[in-house]
Amino acid sequence: MEIRNKTIVLASKSPRRQQLMNEMGFSFTIKNLDADESFSESLDPMVVAEFLAEKKADAYLPYLYDEEVLITADTTVIYENRIFNKPANEQEAREMLLLLQGKTHEVITGVCIRDLQHKIVFSDRTRVDLTPLQDIEINYYIKECQPFDKAGGYGIQDWIGLIGISSIQGSYYTVMGLPVHKVYQHLKATYDLRY
Repeated sequence: MEIRNKTIVLASKSPRRQQLMNEMGFSFTIKNLDADESFSESLDPMVVAEFLAEKKADAYLPYLYDEEVLITADTTVIYENRIFNKPANEQEAREMLLLLQGKTHEVITGVCIRDLQHKIVFSDRTRVDLTPLQDIEINYYIKECQPFDKAGGYGIQDWIGLIGISSIQGSYYTVMGLPVHKVYQHLKATYDLRY
């Protein structure tokens, strides 16, 4: 599947986002761009994912060609109005999982779809219930899966998701890093898709 007369560019290093775009059947190219992911502490945590997705798209704009449609995304994990970013090391990953285990948190993935004429920014939110975890389980997960590129210190598709997530309210794929149902609907509404 593709957009008529356009090339989809996924500006993301995330293998999960690349996998999901593949599974949707889209033809796309991958571009990596190191964008500044800082944000003001005064920003409402619920809008940070959209803010960062748009910030990434704006950083890529000087390199965007007329025949390209750019997709950028950012995922945040929020518990008690606090954002859990990607852990820098094992200790941070352990601290995050100790705080999240046995509780409900929210995962928000923001997306920006843009070309030189249009820009769409949106997000999707999923509530995740993580069962109580033993220290030995947390340590095993960190050692085996090295979740340092994942917001909140875990991936729903990883071992901890298999044994520790008891329920979700919302899209599984939003937690993985891309709300594919909304991406598809926005692409379908804005562009001429070829199947």
